[in-house]
Amino acid sequence: MRVLLGVLLGILLVSCGKQNDVVPYVPVNITIQRTDPRYNNISSAGSVITLSGGVAGIVVYNTGAGIVAFDRCSSYQPEKACAVNIDEGLFTVTDPCSGSKFSLLDGSPVKAPATRSLRSYTVIITQFEIRIVNN
Repeated sequence: MRVLLGVLLGILLVSCGKQNDVVPYVPVNITIQRTDPRYNNISSAGSVITLSGGVAGIVVYNTGAGIVAFDRCSSYQPEKACAVNIDEGLFTVTDPCSGSKFSLLDGSPVKAPATRSLRSYTVIITQFEIRIVNN
């Protein structure tokens, strides 16, 4: 009986392991000079840019109330490091591997199969710079 209980417990632990997959932690510390013409776009509401860094790149979005940044690595099966693509005019990004969609406002999933938000980064805005760092 103990063997059966041990086997069942082992199966339960292994099968639940996949539910805990998260986008891996990688150090992020990016500074954008606000005077750099390559990033002029991010100063207006609704604008979005992508940067190198993180696991699969970083998407930076101006919500109108502030600037948010998320890793482009989809939270659905993050071990695949599938980079989300920007959906023109929809304020969303799409995982081309699974079809999951995420809101650019807060990174939350808006279309299955993803159930977790994109990994967010802290954005620090000063007069001359925009810094993107790990939470």
